[in-house]
Amino acid sequence: MPAPARFFVALLPPQSVQAEITAIKQDIWQRFGSRAALSAPPHITLQPPFQWPLEQVSDLEQSLAALAQRQIPLPIALDGYSAFAPRVIYIDVVQTPGLMALQPQLMAHLETHCGICDPIAQTRAFVPHVTVGFRDLTPEAFHRAWAELAQRPFAAEFIAPKLTLLHYSAPQGQPEDERHRGQKWQIFAEFSLNASIL
Repeated sequence: MPAPARFFVALLPPQSVQAEITAIKQDIWQRFGSRAALSAPPHITLQPPFQWPLEQVSDLEQSLAALAQRQIPLPIALDGYSAFAPRVIYIDVVQTPGLMALQPQLMAHLETHCGICDPIAQTRAFVPHVTVGFRDLTPEAFHRAWAELAQRPFAAEFIAPKLTLLHYSAPQGQPEDERHRGQKWQIFAEFSLNASIL
């Protein structure tokens, strides 16, 4: 029996914003030695990574599509840098009512309809963010990077029109181009937020 695949659900910025954030991630890798954030495209995690049988992925897709049909496209604002000291640096996401309502709705929906539950995430307050340095960032490198980034401005606004399901994939023997250097999480499916605004 094949091992379950790994997925997570997120909102992704438009390509222009992704390119800007990816350049920041690459700078952090080259100057501070943290490459882990390059393993996925820039994103705002809504449902943390979970395991799901690949042969049953159509059930997961149908469930996410049903939820997305009831949601409206979300205005998203990115504003400056923040940190979970001493290992994570991220771009802050403004906690708008729509975003703060969507995340618990999504987690509850996936638990009810798919049995997907992250007990740790359920005990933590949702802090929307776009990670630019984490996990392999040493405490010493964190302090150097944070001393610089804490003072650096960053701002972007966009409409998030869809939920994105990302899949962990580690292809063997394929050369990495600059856009996808080190990237292991890939877009698997997207679900348009289609509810009408009354």
